[in-house]
Amino acid sequence: MSNLFKHIFVLLLIVTSFESIAQRGDITLTLEQVINMAKEKSLVSKQASTLLSNKYWKYKTFRSNYLPQLVLNGTLPNLNRSITSITQDDGTDLFIRRSLSNSSLDLSLSQNVGFTGGEVFLSSQLQRIDLFSNNSSTNYLANPLLIGIRQPLFRFNQLNWDKKIEPLKYEESKREYNEAMEDAAIQAVDLYFDLLLSQINLEIAQNSLDNSDTLYKIAEGRYNLGKIAENELLQMELSLMNSRTEVAQSTLDIQLGTMRLRNFLNLPTEGELTLVEPQDIPALKVTYAKALEQAKLNRQIEIGFQRQQLEADMEVSKAKKNSGVNIDVFASYGLTQSAPLVEDAYSNTLDQQKVTIGLEVPILDWGRARSRIRTAEANRDLVELSIQQNKQQFEQEIFLLATQFDMYKSKLEIAMQSDTIAQKRYDITRKRYLIGKIDILDLNIALEERIQAKRAYVRALRDFWNAYFDLRKKTLYDFETGKSIEYLEE
Repeated sequence: MSNLFKHIFVLLLIVTSFESIAQRGDITLTLEQVINMAKEKSLVSKQASTLLSNKYWKYKTFRSNYLPQLVLNGTLPNLNRSITSITQDDGTDLFIRRSLSNSSLDLSLSQNVGFTGGEVFLSSQLQRIDLFSNNSSTNYLANPLLIGIRQPLFRFNQLNWDKKIEPLKYEESKREYNEAMEDAAIQAVDLYFDLLLSQINLEIAQNSLDNSDTLYKIAEGRYNLGKIAENELLQMELSLMNSRTEVAQSTLDIQLGTMRLRNFLNLPTEGELTLVEPQDIPALKVTYAKALEQAKLNRQIEIGFQRQQLEADMEVSKAKKNSGVNIDVFASYGLTQSAPLVEDAYSNTLDQQKVTIGLEVPILDWGRARSRIRTAEANRDLVELSIQQNKQQFEQEIFLLATQFDMYKSKLEIAMQSDTIAQKRYDITRKRYLIGKIDILDLNIALEERIQAKRAYVRALRDFWNAYFDLRKKTLYDFETGKSIEYLEE
């Protein structure tokens, strides 16, 4: 019975310990998990989503400019009690006190014509005038149907240019969002390896501390037996002190790295955060031709080049169109009638036509129009040169990424082998020191080489994954799956 209670007590202790760990929020994360959390929870990804949403609604606003607009305007009522000047039948003016109310309703349907830059409209209007005097009266003016057009003949057509440019802007914003998500992955990789390197440094420092403590005790015993000199004992003691310092520094680095990674991923602030060193390295072959092809297909920069060129051409067109002869045409046809009763105002309607032609001809502007055109053309030339230069830099950047990726992969493979060799050498050297075959200098050299090889391996691992995700961002192409990187569904 006592053994049963003992087993139950041990089981309760185990369960309690697991519950305390869970409540404390201890987390173990792989590199893949950190990257996925960065894309889902980080402020960078949320900012990218907000920016995309903002540009989406701007694009929707642009699209609405090409759809019919139905508007109801009204004045209910406009009351006027004042003394005003009234022209009499004989041509003289008299100041007469008037009291009236004017009400109106106008329902209009309009449609922009993107190709011409004009507008067609269809409307129905009703006005009512109430005169308040000794002979009060009410009168209605109805325009049951009005059809018209407003058309500039030679003016700059903003609608036509927007139809070319705005879809490019929206497509650019979607690709920019894809790049922002990959940028979140790159930042996560940096913070991940900052913390991972600190954790590995702490592991190295702790192992070195344990070894230094053991070796110091052994050296102390040998010194007491007169087998080693005091200088070697002091050297072992100094190594022990250095190991303790390394442990303290690595512990502080872990705390700082943990805080940065938690803040970036929006994780709880309690509990320990442990990272798993990535083991699987993607086996893929990257060529410059493939990388450049996909970068041109997927990156927003290519769309940006097209947009910049169109915007520069648009400014030249605007300068030319707005500097010459302008003619505005307004024409409308409809039905109209007035009557004391509203139903009579819609009966026996009469035709109504209006035509207006406005003309603007610049005669003397002291070279202003010419200067505007030359300025716009010069800016277009600058844009074309900038695009050409940026294209060259873009291709060079992709070339450097593609060639460096294979180099980082080779460096990682070498660093892995060096780390294994350094560890084996240290194990052999330590055993030989314990049996007195070598002195402390050889042991310290082997220890330092092991530490340096381990750190070099982690740095090579970091460089490889940074290059991997940088390549993904700069091409928006997954070389493992052979598919373009797209975070948005159509």
